[in-house]
Amino acid sequence: METFIKERPLPGESNKKGKVTVDDAVMFIGRFENGALANVEATRFALGRKNGIQIEINGSKGSLVFDFEDMNRLKYYNEADPEDRRGFRDILVTQGGGVHPYVGNWWPPGHIIGYEHTFVHTIADFINAVVDKHSVQPTFEDGLADQIVLDAVEKSAKTRKWIALGK
Repeated sequence: METFIKERPLPGESNKKGKVTVDDAVMFIGRFENGALANVEATRFALGRKNGIQIEINGSKGSLVFDFEDMNRLKYYNEADPEDRRGFRDILVTQGGGVHPYVGNWWPPGHIIGYEHTFVHTIADFINAVVDKHSVQPTFEDGLADQIVLDAVEKSAKTRKWIALGK
């Protein structure tokens, strides 16, 4: 965890500076119970990125890549493909076949998901969960689990040691 710029101008007071109390960058690695590794990076200094939230999952049989700046695509690689056809392919979530759970409510083929749709879908998920008397996802417990991991990341950064999380 690192804060590169220690002071910034205060809002509405361009002549005064205040101490920065948030990190400009953080990187951490983690290990899951099954031996899988996690590698996470977050930074305010990724020049050229607008909202570069990327998730990449790599396994022994394939890979998936999602990029929030191109939220209509999922990149997919399958090791089982014939060797002459291997490579990442795009899955367009708004194409036919109903890949995206709300595609039938919004778009004819060729139209894209926008940032604003994520909020509409969140509210729709909540209302549907209330009507169906199901738990909405993510749950409070999911949020708590995330906070426990983030707390461990901070402790690890301060102590420079691995932090084991219990069940």
